[in-house]
Amino acid sequence: MIQISNLSFSYAPQSSLRFPEVTVKRGENILLLGESGSGKTTLLHLMGGLLRHYSGSIKVDETELSALSESSLDKFRGQKIGFIFQKNHLISALSVEKNLAMAPYLAGLPINPERIEQVLESLGLSEKRKSKVTELSQGQAQRVAIARAVLNKPSIIFADEPTSSLDDKNCYKVMELLLNVASQNQSTLVVATHDQRLKDKISNQIKLESK
Repeated sequence: MIQISNLSFSYAPQSSLRFPEVTVKRGENILLLGESGSGKTTLLHLMGGLLRHYSGSIKVDETELSALSESSLDKFRGQKIGFIFQKNHLISALSVEKNLAMAPYLAGLPINPERIEQVLESLGLSEKRKSKVTELSQGQAQRVAIARAVLNKPSIIFADEPTSSLDDKNCYKVMELLLNVASQNQSTLVVATHDQRLKDKISNQIKLESK
C-alpha cells in the first residue's frame, strides 16, 4: 500500500531529513513516533503528496507520487487519501454538513447526501449537521474533521497529532473513533504523534530519531 525507500527531503540546502525504509500493508495501522524535529509531520506530508521535490521513492497504492502532475496528484489525493490535522481546518462560515460536502467536491466526486448522513450518524453527529463549526465543542469539531477525512472512503487515512491537545478521556475516545472508522472503511491508518498515551493503542510502530 505504501512503500518508501532511500527517502530524503530538504527544507534548506544545509539541512536534510533522511527517513527509514517503510512498508505499510493495506488495512494496516501504523504509529509514527518521534519527538519534535524528528520529521514525523514531514514524512506524513510526503506520503500524502503535500510536499514534493524529494529524493528517493514514495509509492502509494503502487503509484510513484513524483511521477504525478499537480492536477493528477490532487485527484489522486482526493480519491484515495483522508487527512486529519492537529488543527481541524474546518470552514467556520459553513455548516457541518457543508464542510463534509467539500471533500467530494474538491476530489471531483459527486456529493452523496446519504453518505454524509451515514458518516455523521456513525460518529454521533447527526443532530449537528446544520450547526456552524463555531457552535461545536473541541471534541465535536475533531469528530467532524474525522468525518470529512473518511467521507470519500479513502484507502489511507493520515492523522497528524490528532490527540495532542486533548485530555485523556477525549484522547482515547478520538483514537478509538479513528481505529473504528479505518476498520469500517478497510482503510490503512497512519498516525504521527509524540503522544505517549497512544503507544498501547497501535502495536505497529515506526520510531523517528531527532537529528
